[in-house]
Amino acid sequence: MSVDFITNLEKGMEKLHKRGAFLTVKSGEKVNTMTISWGSIGFIWGKPTLTALIRKSRFTHELIEKADSFTISIPYGDEMKAALGICGTKSGRDIDKVAEAGIKFVPSNDVESPVVDGCNMYYECKIVYKQDMDESLVSPEVKERSYGKGDYHTIYYGEIVSCYEK
Repeated sequence: MSVDFITNLEKGMEKLHKRGAFLTVKSGEKVNTMTISWGSIGFIWGKPTLTALIRKSRFTHELIEKADSFTISIPYGDEMKAALGICGTKSGRDIDKVAEAGIKFVPSNDVESPVVDGCNMYYECKIVYKQDMDESLVSPEVKERSYGKGDYHTIYYGEIVSCYEK
C-alpha cells in the first residue's frame, strides 16, 4: 500500500535507529545491501528526502557511487534481526549476503535498486546530491565518538520517489 512519506515516519525512524534497516543499491548487475541505523527524513529543495550515510570503506559505497538510486527496507519485528546482524558486520566483497543472511531481493516500484522482501516499510530514493564529509568541519566530540579510525562517510540525499508498507 502506497503511503505519503510522512505516514508512519515516527515508527519507521524509531525502528531504523533502534533495530536497523537495509540500505540496498544496484549498480550494473551487482546488488548489495547493508545495515544502517543512521539517517534522517525531511523536506529539502521542495522534495521529500531521505539522508543516508555510507562509510567509504564499505562495498556498498563502491556501488552507490556508480548508481542513481537506493532503497531503504525497514522491518518492524524481530524476524530479520539475524539478517540485519549479518548485513551490518559482513562485507558483500567477501560473502554472498543473500545466501548467508537468507534474504531475498524483489524489484522496487520506481527505481533500479531492489528492496529486501519481508520488511514492513519501504522507501525508494533517487540520489539528488552527495557529499563527502570534511574532517575539518566535524566537531571533536563527534570525531572522537564516531571517527576514531578516520573512516568518514559520504552523505547521500535521496528524493523519496516511492514509500509504501507491506
